[in-house]
Amino acid sequence: MKSAFIAVIGRPSAGKSTLLNTLCMQKVSIVASTPQTTRNKVRGILTTEEGQLVFVDTPGFHVSEKKFNIHMTDLVATALDETDLILYVVDATRQPGEEEQHLIELVKRFQGKTIVGINKIDVKNNSADEIKAYLKQELPEIQLLEISALNNQGIEELKARLFEAAPEGEMLYPPEYYTDQDPEFRTSEIIREKALSKVTQEVPHSLYVEIADMELSEEENRLWIRAFIMVERESQKGILVGKGGKVIKSIRQEAQKELAEIFPYRIYLDVRVKVNPKWRRKDTLLKRLIH
Repeated sequence: MKSAFIAVIGRPSAGKSTLLNTLCMQKVSIVASTPQTTRNKVRGILTTEEGQLVFVDTPGFHVSEKKFNIHMTDLVATALDETDLILYVVDATRQPGEEEQHLIELVKRFQGKTIVGINKIDVKNNSADEIKAYLKQELPEIQLLEISALNNQGIEELKARLFEAAPEGEMLYPPEYYTDQDPEFRTSEIIREKALSKVTQEVPHSLYVEIADMELSEEENRLWIRAFIMVERESQKGILVGKGGKVIKSIRQEAQKELAEIFPYRIYLDVRVKVNPKWRRKDTLLKRLIH
């Protein structure tokens, strides 16, 4: 029996969350077109006859002096020390840059436990061969695979390589688990995903979701949830509410529908928008939100 914790790392928009969902065959991590959608260590669990792999999806590694980004890059660095294996996801459609080089420097002392997935090879005119040569020069001891998380290409071979590299051990979770996220975090992430799909420009990075109440009535088989989408400015609040409340209504309906597919209860969701000025500069809040 094999058992391992695996850190999933990579630059923003490399496809880590999509890969995590594909590997676990369930929606574990939210996905959006906005870079740095993942803000926390999100665990996805794959259990087969061979054993159990626990993937720890980390925020996209982005070099920045802003407090918000520093908190997220710290998560990546600590994940490398805390896990048995590293799955390093590289975007085949983008040339290596400063962020890639920073990641490579972090990974160098962990080459023996690192497998690289060069992702998005389904995209025409990708640079997979060039990137592969670059990585082999920088990290000569690592294993390299070409994959497409979106099209399931190379995924079975990737799973096989990960199980082969995993140490022997007992299962860490019951076999039916595909994530260990608590209901409050899961709910806030789904609401955030729906909100991200409705906004553009600076708004996605300026919002987070606060769950105010979750009340379960087992007699009525009902879960009532009250949540707030928090933004930094009044103008952003107006965008999320929309004309006549059209945008926030759409967010609520889409989130409620998905939550009803996850939880075995009738879902009653109340979502509103509030302003928390300059929240990305508040250390106490950042430590609570990013972990």
